[in-house]
Amino acid sequence: MKELDRFTITEWFKHLQDRICTSLEKTDGKGVFEEELWQRPGGGGGRTRIMQNANIIEKGGVNFSQVHGILPEKIQQALQVKGHDFFATGVSIVLHPFSPMVPIIHMNVRYFEVSSGEKWFGGGIDLTPIYVNPVQAQYFHQQLKHICDLHQPEYYNKFKQWADDYFFIKHRDETRGVGGIFFDKLAGTEQMSLAQQFEFVKDTGNTFAPVYTKFMDENKAIHYGKNEKQFQLMRRGRYVEFNLVYDKGTKFGLDTDGRTESILMSMPPEANWIYNYTAPENSPEAYTLSMLKKGINWIEMEIA
Repeated sequence: MKELDRFTITEWFKHLQDRICTSLEKTDGKGVFEEELWQRPGGGGGRTRIMQNANIIEKGGVNFSQVHGILPEKIQQALQVKGHDFFATGVSIVLHPFSPMVPIIHMNVRYFEVSSGEKWFGGGIDLTPIYVNPVQAQYFHQQLKHICDLHQPEYYNKFKQWADDYFFIKHRDETRGVGGIFFDKLAGTEQMSLAQQFEFVKDTGNTFAPVYTKFMDENKAIHYGKNEKQFQLMRRGRYVEFNLVYDKGTKFGLDTDGRTESILMSMPPEANWIYNYTAPENSPEAYTLSMLKKGINWIEMEIA
């Protein structure tokens, strides 16, 4: 069998970006991604694709990058690697819809190698509804468990817990949304070769479009008013807090002189911070905030 190489991985990620953009444009019905090609001074570059003020999507990015060069010492320490040169490629997605009834979604799939010989895959996908819909949260997790089970039965529980811990806004004592899966340092092992890990990453990437376009179609026509928009802006503010305070991808991009506009495409077009917000008792807003907790078993949850 031909050994897995960075060219094969890079080309697959490019095609993933193409397929996801096509699917989102078709489902939105109006929006078209604008592409911007960029070069990184230290080596490599990427394709930033942004959709703004569309039919369903208010602002969204589907970005591909392939960068290489000198790995800063503080990143070496953070990654616990000894190689001075790095190569990284992947696809990163964040979508912010107009409607507070259509959830925010994020996905990242990536490959990383360093000159010391270490190479691995990482990534994750998580759903951030403005208003938690337990039926859709359950469906989302069912799809993720299915792809995990195709490769390693222990992956879902392990990566679901990792997502609960990673996508957690510590200073708010709440999760960013209903979670998903998160994984890193998936290298070749005796149980799974690097090529087999890549197959898992492929399935993760391929799950994005059918799952999210289903939610777009189901929720786009649900009525909402001023109250729901205000709650959306507050929840978007929490999203901003996580990305700027905790997100490792944001930090890595900025620390390695990545393209700032592409890195910060994850920011919503609007957000607000209401001082000491408290949701009305027994309201949909209160229900959502009560569900932003680690450890919820969405798959086995009994839904009335």
